[in-house]
Amino acid sequence: MIIRKKEHWFKMLFVWHGSVLPGLLPRLFLLFILSLGVVYLRGVIFSFKIPLNPAPLTLFGFVLALFLGFRNNASYDRFWEGRKLWGALLNTARSLTRQALTLKNIKESHVSVPEFINLLGAFIFALKHQLRGTDAYEDLKERLSENQLKIVSAAKYKPAVIMRLLAEWVQKAKEEGSIDTIQQARFDENFDKLSDIVGGCERIISTPLPYSYRVLLHRTVYIYCFLLPFGLVDSLRWFTPLIVVFVAYTFVAFEAIADEIEEPFGTEANDLALNSMSVMIEETIHEMSGEEITTFHKEKQTIID
Repeated sequence: MIIRKKEHWFKMLFVWHGSVLPGLLPRLFLLFILSLGVVYLRGVIFSFKIPLNPAPLTLFGFVLALFLGFRNNASYDRFWEGRKLWGALLNTARSLTRQALTLKNIKESHVSVPEFINLLGAFIFALKHQLRGTDAYEDLKERLSENQLKIVSAAKYKPAVIMRLLAEWVQKAKEEGSIDTIQQARFDENFDKLSDIVGGCERIISTPLPYSYRVLLHRTVYIYCFLLPFGLVDSLRWFTPLIVVFVAYTFVAFEAIADEIEEPFGTEANDLALNSMSVMIEETIHEMSGEEITTFHKEKQTIID
């Protein structure tokens, strides 16, 4: 995800990186060439004058804009839900770290708080990789023991397996008397929150908007853009290609943005910055344990956004 400071309005007109315009240029160029041909032929194809005027296109464009608005709202809801889930992950990770750090008699116990924190970090990165469909091995190798790495690497749903390892750590602490039943129940409540976060993210990634709805809107946008030159040629003449490209950019860009943010966990410019968020969450739980962030960050140079 690209995060910029608020820029001057004039500079915003020429922003390229992070804009959907680069991907739309071939389509806009095709529409420009089509519009030039329509103007040159004066809207006549095979000796037949296409009987279109701006009035029906204006009405149809208004309705299309409403549908695009609904489409973008639906996509943004998915994007914002994903962001809220990762915000909840930050809060839950902090709560679990605080609980582990404040256990009584933990120094005399055989359970290790750094091991618990490393498991939490591994959970965060395993979730990120599962959502993006990438290989989590390198990130897990830095945070898990050899035996834990072997168990997690063999699993398909790695975050769920790491949650089991976290619960086993708590059970071991309970057996050694470091926590009582009430404290164990509090841990379980936060583990349930982690499970809800994973389930919410999986729901977003595995349930896209209905395909037929996307196809209908996609076809409608392009049919409208291809018909637009025929409705404007009689009134605008050689200005038609410029107006058509401008209108098409607006409609096609809205559709492209909706497609991009519909799956917020990807690696496109407007998706969630999962790399940065994963590093930030891990940094905050290590800082809570007394480790300096600057030192920790240098040791994790393999993590980049």
